Amino acid sequence: MRKTRSKPEARRSAGAASRAKLSAPTNGAGGADLGAIEIDLNGGALVATLKRPRAHNRISHAMARELMDLAETVEDDDAILALAITGAGNVFCAGFDDDVDALLVETLALLSKPTVAILNGDATDEGLELAMALDLRAAVGGAHLALTQLKRGKLPRFGGTQRLPRLAGPAQALRMMLTGAPINAADAMRLGLVTYLADDARDLERVARELLATLASRGPIGMRMAKEAVRKGYDMTIEQGIRLEEDLYALLQTTTDRAEGVRAFLEKRKPLFKGA
Repeated sequence: MRKTRSKPEARRSAGAASRAKLSAPTNGAGGADLGAIEIDLNGGALVATLKRPRAHNRISHAMARELMDLAETVEDDDAILALAITGAGNVFCAGFDDDVDALLVETLALLSKPTVAILNGDATDEGLELAMALDLRAAVGGAHLALTQLKRGKLPRFGGTQRLPRLAGPAQALRMMLTGAPINAADAMRLGLVTYLADDARDLERVARELLATLASRGPIGMRMAKEAVRKGYDMTIEQGIRLEEDLYALLQTTTDRAEGVRAFLEKRKPLFKGA
């Protein structure tokens, strides 16, 4: 991901321009179905909807490029506190076109802000790899999750062989990859692959809305540090991880957000975090 930084005002201006750009369809010349990314920013949470229904929301090269641009906007725009990705209709994402670069998933995985996959339906192959790269996954009860690449003589190449065993355990990860058999959302919840389970589409909207509102109400610096502690600490010894936690805790103590959190608690009101 490009890490060019600018002043907050410039970041907000750039973010607004990028959001306007991304709201347009990406259909190419001749009416080719390249799909579209539809976005909605509400209360600090940005929801990106994959819209390519004729291809079960498979991500095209054009859609991937727009998601990369969107990821940069999310990272740089102080007004955006969380990102969610979902699909239009009753499918989340059935995979990627062959010309999509693996950098897409890694870029989303490395965002410092909270990310959520809203699984409104089946997440298959690269679609599941995309969902696993995000921090949290909320799924509708009828959704199925599968990695079927081995059936076609292919191997998952967007982190599936690494993230799935870390989330569901190596035995279950191998079962899913070697057989290609799907699991339902309830089983995925029991394995730790899904973090929130909804009864139906309307309930999923409620779950997602409440989750995103919660994330948007948290201190941006604290959330960023929590993600850093978990990500880096996962590959450390417990002693190293605790030292990292202590360092981040001490750093957070120096922020105005921490002082605001204390004041809000004492005054029995909701804190107004500024990300500083």
